[in-house]
Parts: sequence; structure tokens; C-alpha cells
Amino acid sequence: MDQFDVKLLQALQSNGRLSNFELADVVGLSSSQCSRRRAALEDAGTIASYHAHLDRGALGLGIVVFVQVTLATHSPDNSRRFSKLIESLEEVQEAYALTGEADYLIKITITDLKALSRLLNDVFLPHDSVAHVRSSIVLDCLKQTARLPLGHLIPVETSKPRPAMNSRARGEGRRRPRKA
Repeated sequence: MDQFDVKLLQALQSNGRLSNFELADVVGLSSSQCSRRRAALEDAGTIASYHAHLDRGALGLGIVVFVQVTLATHSPDNSRRFSKLIESLEEVQEAYALTGEADYLIKITITDLKALSRLLNDVFLPHDSVAHVRSSIVLDCLKQTARLPLGHLIPVETSKPRPAMNSRARGEGRRRPRKA
């Protein structure tokens, strides 16, 4: 991956709808080169997908909740049952297996508190894989992004050593006039 690929990825993270012509203008390559690079990044799986980012508030999904889940038992079978539960719930936006006190952290987007209560009391708590649930309702979102940090992919420019100067360029061999 070179600097052009990184520029291409940064541009697509900002606007995934850029045409190859527009992308070429941003990246500084021809549109055919951008097209080939984009296709190669897609084939390699670096660009996983393109999607529309929907506004949850405009769709009536006003509540975001983080739920910590502790499993009833720690076994592969229990983990699989819990994973199947998570996969079946459209309200679950993200789910992470954790180290520490809780076994999982689940991000849920939902319409209102009544719907949250139903989800927790009627789905999570009665599930045979779940022992404990603790929820935290988001009051305000300080930052939300799907952009990945790419700075580590940009090579750091090092200062180039100056070329060696010959004695004449350094001023050696010339006599300076004496001051009287």
C-alpha cells in the first residue's frame, strides 16, 4: 500500500460515492489508475463494502443503549447460543466479546424506553445463556465516526542528508582578505 492508496481510502471514507474521475482529482492520479487501485483494494478486502449512513433520529430511533451482558456459564455452546440471539436482533448495532467483568458489550438503537424495557425483560433476561444484564442509556453523543485512522499507513518523511561538499564549496582554499 502506498501513499496513493492511502489517499484513495481517506477520500472514500469521506465520500464513498466519489466517481473515479472525482477520486482521481483528489488523489492525484488518472481516473483509470484510480479505478484499478479501487478494484484491487476491493478484491483484497481492504474496502469491505459501501453503504448509506442513515440518520437514526429522522427514522424515529431516538434511544441508543449500551448493554453489558454476563453469561450464565462459560462454555462454547453457551457462547454460540448467545451469538445466535445477537444475530437475530435487528436493534443490535454492534456486539463485542470482552475481557473483564462483563462478557459482552452490546450497542442497541431503539425507538423508546418502552421498547428497550421489552427487549431487556422479554428477550435478554429470559434467554438461557444470560445471567446478568446492565444497561446504560446514552444521553449525548460526543463523537461518532465510521472512519478508520489511517495515519499509520502514511510513511514518515525523514530529512535527507545533505550531499557532501567539496573543499571549494565549503570555502576552503580561498583566502579571505585581512581586515586592517
